[in-house]
Amino acid sequence: MLGLFGTLNMAARSLQTQMTGVEVAGQNLANVNTPGYSRQVVKIAASADIGTTVGAEGTGASVTGIQQIVSSLLNAQIQTQGGTSGYWNAQQTILQNAQNGLDEFLNGSGATPSASTTSSSTTDSGLSGQLTSLFNAFSSLAASPSTSSQQAVIGAAQQLATTFNQISGQLGAAQTAANTTVSTDVASANKLLTSIASLNKQIATAQFSGGTANDLLDQREQALESLSALTNITTSTGANGAVNVNINGQTLITGNTLTDTLQTYTGANGNLLVQTAGGGADLTLTSGSIQGTIDARDGELTTMQNQVDAFASNLISAVNTVHDSGYNSAGGNGNNFFTGTNAATIGVNSALANNPGLIQISSSPTNGGDTSLALQLSQLAGTTQTALNSQTFGSYYDATVAGLGNALSNANTQVTNQTTVSNMLQTQLGSVSGVNTDEEMTNLMMFQRAYEASAQVVTTLNTMMGDTLAMKTS
Repeated sequence: MLGLFGTLNMAARSLQTQMTGVEVAGQNLANVNTPGYSRQVVKIAASADIGTTVGAEGTGASVTGIQQIVSSLLNAQIQTQGGTSGYWNAQQTILQNAQNGLDEFLNGSGATPSASTTSSSTTDSGLSGQLTSLFNAFSSLAASPSTSSQQAVIGAAQQLATTFNQISGQLGAAQTAANTTVSTDVASANKLLTSIASLNKQIATAQFSGGTANDLLDQREQALESLSALTNITTSTGANGAVNVNINGQTLITGNTLTDTLQTYTGANGNLLVQTAGGGADLTLTSGSIQGTIDARDGELTTMQNQVDAFASNLISAVNTVHDSGYNSAGGNGNNFFTGTNAATIGVNSALANNPGLIQISSSPTNGGDTSLALQLSQLAGTTQTALNSQTFGSYYDATVAGLGNALSNANTQVTNQTTVSNMLQTQLGSVSGVNTDEEMTNLMMFQRAYEASAQVVTTLNTMMGDTLAMKTS
């Protein structure tokens, strides 16, 4: 038989058990708005029975543990989805920044015009409008070879060259910004790797001593999700609850040990790439914001830079070929119209800029009134260029701008889709691991009532003990 003291001990354990339930419910309610927090439940089991002459008698209940409610499957899916979302978010950011920086020079407006709203008012100050202005100026010069017409040609050419220079500068700035982002993300990844290894150690220590590490587990899961948004990772469970982390076949965390980190290095094209710091192994990443930034930088930005350079280079060559074959009004020649070789270096020959009368538009040194070459220069607007995929300058330009627009449109679509999937997974995880305020309030009341009942048992036993003592002294 338990007797009075045994029953009192049972009541004391019950009080402690119900109090633990109140504490856990309170912990859940306190963290209802904490990002990454997983709901906890108190595990209660009946205490061991004792044998009596009338059979086994119960000895109450006690807490056997505090369990964290998690879904390993959903966590793994969220990590994978985080990598995909990080990739497309990075692509979107890089391409948006590039478009915002280039739009003024490409379209001459603060926003990209739609097909239904495009008009001369939105494109006259952009590259396309300036190219048209140059060819129109050559046409006017052919019709009326006056000083004002010559100056108009120089002015249009200088404006066009300046815009090419600015576009090249903006693309270069976008490349630099992308490299900075890669470097920053790699540094962030290394901090997260260090944090995960440290959390592995703390979790192992807590569990080895028989305790629980629920809050540390939540912190580690948050760190893993943040890391997966930067780069693709694979994880495996090690000893003592540790998580091993692998990136592209390279192990970076084993148990409590950070075995390697990431670093950037300069590739053959001058842009930053990623490798392991210890072994120097190149990493071919498949998801995450680091690879998204690299793909946008080495993909669409590089393609556009190459296309703009090809555009400028062929414009320089085509105009100079016609111009250099002619003579100016005084019968002289030998001056290129454009200088430079690409979008970054294109410019108007300073000799012509200082003296527009030196423009060579006559096919004969003795015929000062001949403007046939000016007409040929104006007709370049409709001439297909073999080096530009047999397109005219205008159509090649349109395709170049459309390439950036299509890439950004695809990135926007992917971000929208991935956001939908991420929200769905977070909702599913919330239904499993999230804190339900109504449920926790119900649990709180349940444990409160059980605590009050256990307290009543103590009160009853106290009365009984008093009665027993009174009987012995009477």
